[in-house]
Amino acid sequence: MSRREIREQIFKLLFRAEFYEKEEMSEQLSLFFEELDQRKEKDMDYIQKKYEDIMAHLAEIDAMINEVAEGWKTSRMGKVDLTLIRLATYELKYEEDIPTGVAINEAVELAKAYGTDDSASFVNGILAKLV
Repeated sequence: MSRREIREQIFKLLFRAEFYEKEEMSEQLSLFFEELDQRKEKDMDYIQKKYEDIMAHLAEIDAMINEVAEGWKTSRMGKVDLTLIRLATYELKYEEDIPTGVAINEAVELAKAYGTDDSASFVNGILAKLV
């Protein structure tokens, strides 16, 4: 899988986590990986590790987002937008090998594909304040 495809799969997994209790996620992880078309062991390991890292830092990530999101708190954001902002925030703050522009651009592109008409500009606006 390309890095873009892997990022999209991580987004889908993080989005899925919005709808299940923490205790149900191990089963959801298994189901998620069964549904993947291109299943390479190293890609699945990377996706799972990054998902787990993001979830481990979720409180910190949400605090960063809430600090810059004027008039919006994470509890009020649409789930697609919030998931993309969380993923990009993690990449911006915790992954030094991903350039800032790439993290933001990828989040905006995914917002165009999965979000509403306003998602791309909303995601871009929040992420621009984080850098």
